[in-house]
Amino acid sequence: MPRISVVDRRAELIRAALRVVAAEGVAAATTRAIVAEAGMSLASFHYAFASRDELLAELVAHVVEHERVVLDVGELLTDNEASHEHPPTLEAVVRAGLERYVDLLRADPAREAAMQELSAYAMRTPGLEHLALEQYRRYEELACEALALAATVSGSTWTQPVDEIARTVIAFTDGLTLGWLVRRDDAEARRLVGTVAHLVATLAEPGPR
Repeated sequence: MPRISVVDRRAELIRAALRVVAAEGVAAATTRAIVAEAGMSLASFHYAFASRDELLAELVAHVVEHERVVLDVGELLTDNEASHEHPPTLEAVVRAGLERYVDLLRADPAREAAMQELSAYAMRTPGLEHLALEQYRRYEELACEALALAATVSGSTWTQPVDEIARTVIAFTDGLTLGWLVRRDDAEARRLVGTVAHLVATLAEPGPR
């Protein structure tokens, strides 16, 4: 294949690994399977990554960053501000964010299935537990950022530590993701989003209306 930079080579291998994991599971995502999917040689892999574990760690970072960009919390909250004469309620902002997550899930279910597979594989594989911890650390970071911005836009104040609320939201999105992947029931997902947005909003003191 044409000569490409290390950065581009790493990016293509990460995308190839994601496709393999989504289609066949983490156990099947050997270095040979990944380079075959990417159309590269085995030597190309070792030129870009020191090990398969390093690639899997980068895969986690890549997917979470992609979700951060697609969800675009800042843009979402700006849109909410612009569409209301008065600050939107916290419940409305949280619901809008969760609905955007559902849109992301529906647009690329294989990506989310791959991430669930990766976390399960890491937890049951000695030496890879750190991958699952890093995955959820990044999820928590993203959720904390979103919750802090949601409170600011709505003029609300959280009554519980934001990191604890973030873990609650992550537990919900995990369950929502698995349930939707099994049933593909969009209406159910939207109903659950409304329920959880309402419950999360009860964990804050509303601002003046």
